[in-house]
Amino acid sequence: MFREMRRKKQALSPEECSMVLQRATSGVLALSGDGGYPYAVPISFGYDGRKLYFHGAKSGHKMDAIRRDPKASFCVIDQDQIMPEEYTSHFRSVIVFGSIRILEDEQEKRAAMEKLAIKYAPVDPEERRRKAINRDWAPLCVLEMTPAHFSGKEAIELAKAKRQAGERP
Repeated sequence: MFREMRRKKQALSPEECSMVLQRATSGVLALSGDGGYPYAVPISFGYDGRKLYFHGAKSGHKMDAIRRDPKASFCVIDQDQIMPEEYTSHFRSVIVFGSIRILEDEQEKRAAMEKLAIKYAPVDPEERRRKAINRDWAPLCVLEMTPAHFSGKEAIELAKAKRQAGERP
């Protein structure tokens, strides 16, 4: 169902993909939008090693698209260093394909928001996190994306440098 990567030498391992998703702070969520047009929206997220979490308003284009079709892709760019002398960039990115579920259960929703709060404000005391979450709780919608497939890729120059350093086969 999912395409195999053409340039396998540039593929990131599942562990490397996971590390990119752990450290990235934003990406682009792509959905099936109005009138058959793709709808891609920049969004912050959390990743717990198994699922991705997003938050936002309970209504709008994103929510209409998810309710219509929960299938989505999410792209994170980890590195994009322009190399003008080579007419290229040294990039690293990950794409996740999966389905999105609107969290309705209060405990699931709160647990997901706690993960997001810790990611973006890791040194805040628990009480301050709880107050921030509670302050915006009523209008808050929390989404959970379950990956069906993901892949990562990096510039051939980065892949070669890793091989030379003995970091991967």
